Amino acid sequence: MAQPQIDLSPPVSDEVRKTTCYMCACRCGINVHMKGGKVAYIEGNRDHPINKGVLCAKGSAGIMQHNAPSRLRKPLLRVGPRGSGEFREIEWDEALDIAVSWLKPLRETAPEKLAFFTGRDQSQSFTGWWAQAFGTPNFAAHGGFCSVNMATAGIYTMGGAFWEFGTADWDRAKLFILFGVAEDHDSNPIKIGIGKLKARGAKVIGVNPVRSGYNAVADDWVGITPGTDGLLILSIVHCLMKAGKIDLDYLSRWTNAPVLVNGDPASDEHGLFLRDADGKPLVIDRHTGKLAAFDAPGIYPDLTGHLRRAGVTHRSVMHHMAARYLSDEYAPETVADRTGLPAARIRTLAAEIARVAFDEAIEIAQPWTDFRSERHETMVGRPVAFHAMRGISAHSNGFQTARALHMLQILLGAVESPGSFRFKPPYPKPAEAHPRPHFTATPGQPLDGPHLGYPLGPENLALDNGKPIRIDKAFTWENPLSAHGLMHMVISNAHAGDPYRIDTLFLYMANMAWNSSMNTASVMKMLTDTDERGDYVIPRIIYSDAYSSEMVAYADLVLPDTTYLERHDCISLLDRPICEPDAMADAIRWPVVEPDRDVRGFQSVLLDLGARLGLPGMVDEDGAPKYADYADYMVRHERKPGVGPLSGWRGNGDEHGRGAPNPAQLDRYIANGGFFAAHVPDEARFFKPWNKAYQDWAVTMGLLDKPSPYLFQLYVEPLRRFQLAAEGKGDLQPPEHLRERIRQQLDPLPLWYAPLSDEGSEGFPVHALTQRPMAMYHSWGTQNAWLRQIHGKNPLYMPTKWWDRLGLKDGDWVRVTSPHGSITVPAAHMAALNEDTVWTWNAIGKRKGAWALDKGAPEATQGFLLNHVIHELLPPKGDGLRWSNSDPVTGQAAWFDLRVRLEKTDAPTESQPAFDAIRSPVGQGPKDLRWSSKT
Repeated sequence: MAQPQIDLSPPVSDEVRKTTCYMCACRCGINVHMKGGKVAYIEGNRDHPINKGVLCAKGSAGIMQHNAPSRLRKPLLRVGPRGSGEFREIEWDEALDIAVSWLKPLRETAPEKLAFFTGRDQSQSFTGWWAQAFGTPNFAAHGGFCSVNMATAGIYTMGGAFWEFGTADWDRAKLFILFGVAEDHDSNPIKIGIGKLKARGAKVIGVNPVRSGYNAVADDWVGITPGTDGLLILSIVHCLMKAGKIDLDYLSRWTNAPVLVNGDPASDEHGLFLRDADGKPLVIDRHTGKLAAFDAPGIYPDLTGHLRRAGVTHRSVMHHMAARYLSDEYAPETVADRTGLPAARIRTLAAEIARVAFDEAIEIAQPWTDFRSERHETMVGRPVAFHAMRGISAHSNGFQTARALHMLQILLGAVESPGSFRFKPPYPKPAEAHPRPHFTATPGQPLDGPHLGYPLGPENLALDNGKPIRIDKAFTWENPLSAHGLMHMVISNAHAGDPYRIDTLFLYMANMAWNSSMNTASVMKMLTDTDERGDYVIPRIIYSDAYSSEMVAYADLVLPDTTYLERHDCISLLDRPICEPDAMADAIRWPVVEPDRDVRGFQSVLLDLGARLGLPGMVDEDGAPKYADYADYMVRHERKPGVGPLSGWRGNGDEHGRGAPNPAQLDRYIANGGFFAAHVPDEARFFKPWNKAYQDWAVTMGLLDKPSPYLFQLYVEPLRRFQLAAEGKGDLQPPEHLRERIRQQLDPLPLWYAPLSDEGSEGFPVHALTQRPMAMYHSWGTQNAWLRQIHGKNPLYMPTKWWDRLGLKDGDWVRVTSPHGSITVPAAHMAALNEDTVWTWNAIGKRKGAWALDKGAPEATQGFLLNHVIHELLPPKGDGLRWSNSDPVTGQAAWFDLRVRLEKTDAPTESQPAFDAIRSPVGQGPKDLRWSSKT
């Protein structure tokens, strides 16, 4: 009898279109299967350099994101009170005319009255260019409340940081240590990488108060007390230096450890580097015993160098490091109680790091030449790789903690060597290679440079006679190195009129009325508050989003965006590229399907607005629009001659990196799967900051204008310049109330201090944290029909110590109280947790009426946010000043400094606080989400 013929792999589509995912920040390549002109299925692109075919739950669920009932349908104009969700639909011309009528007078008279801030979009070089053309100093993106500590500490220390700046050498590392990494950042590449490590028998250690995600699959877990990572790292440094387990040759050649520092307390240059007439830092050459510029050919810098000149003693940075880190202040026995880790555990961790770095060193037979023209026949590597993220960044001591981690890497020789941490092009790029912040607003004129940058001293601060120029107070004495701005302070400062009032708040993809703000209830009130005349304190709010989020209800004008499958996007080397250590790469999104609603891609809308406003660069000589839309901009725009948003297939299609615009460029990207990649030459793959082959290749590809080798900055001189001012040196002086804080916390060598909110935390013995779940990323993930089935509600996870102390059992609820307020939420037991830490998933809780969800949806009744008990300001000190709940160096929002107390309580009918439902402009979604791909 014949067996039935069964097709085990029936076709799921009649066409495959390749583009870039947008369900998290990985920017993975995806194959979008189309059937009957509709999206039928999404899988990973096996040829893509980022994910190599791997796709997570988020990426697969993109089909539900694309078809979400909460998608906005037309431009909206508010007709009811702010926060009511009462709108009328309008046409695009009317919407843009309204926006122009609000914005044009501001540009002509007071451009700083526009505050333009964007959330987790991936076109910040473009939106920043638009804001620069408008002329407002008030622009930034979400980094200030996400991971600016990580980025800024890395740039100032070694010219790059983790995640988008660099990654572990997955093929050679033998020990991988994660600090403060949740499941979401760089998700698929880390999963692929950990899989490689496990297959080779490499060891993985997770340092995190919570053992979930990557930490759960680690071979060893270090359940540290939140906010003390820096103390642990400096204790490890202490142990390594005591044992002599540091890479002296690496420190001598590639870092500023041998650079001489002025030791005269009376000098205006006390603590600054000794420099030659060309401004180059000076070292002592071990061959001759004489002074030499750090980059002089043939020298070998002396780590123990010292010099007496004109009555002033100059000692090497290494001398200062030894004096600090060999102190018993950082001995494991001293820090054990504070970190929650036994001294023996710290010593064991330090010994394991030293053993792998020095006893299992690797060597690659690859000749290369360094920037001093010295030829090396091999590349020696320390196979210890680190990765860190928001868990150490989102504290008020996060900048110095991240600096300490980078110092540990450098002491081991474990940056840019085989087996360690490796930069991704266009990095490495030190602070000096980045722009300074620009902020001078002139009516009717563009800003004279980019808003965001890296200050090198007090002269770069955004101050006018001591008064902050920016609404978020970025680049002031309160947070001098705020390279990503302070988005979490914009609404609070605008409401308070501190430093001044604004007219229009323009937000893109930033859910500031809910999960993207601290102190959520008060922020909603700030957005709706009126003055004595009955006018809104923040007069106008323009908002763009693809979905009916909580923030939509608080806008006066809503410009509906597309989904990521309906738009052009540019994942650019000018912005946040998708490179890997061995290749520079960029990518596009393109409309694999056309919108079925009257919506437009936000970037195209900005170009239209810019043309209507006559902004420079967006109109031609006759005043006509210069670009048809964002796709046209991606192809024809040049940031400098030959360098544009996309690096592949320029000129006639055969030039990469540099070249004239190519009208067929997007077609070439689409044909190649939506991305471009150019591989780093073998000789240039490691030691990039000092490798002549890499520097020359980077110039050829448009990453650098000229070879620019530099030293890793263990001692960050710009920080010392701010300290000098606080000590009374120089013409620019900080206000008295900040003088001592700057002296203590802007130290040029990494140090640890307790989180600022610890002051006044008596009676709040428990730390409270959030993490994004692996199956969610943006707040919009919790309206996704598939992903909601994984995380439809979130409990507060509690350690055994507090679970037992409160006598809790499954199904119980707790009241969580901070110095700011209380929430009442469901509790759950978790044993693998620091004993004085509770945590929950981020952004699961939703407000009733938002996201087209049923008002009784679990996200709105059993989901919650810790945001309600986190304030954007520190508790008042009685001095009448508003102290931001931020890192004093960068302004990073200190989300994870939260301290609470716990008590068992009767179960309410829903999580508290509960807010009135808001009216949805798109109504409520159907009970079952269905559509047909049949033609």
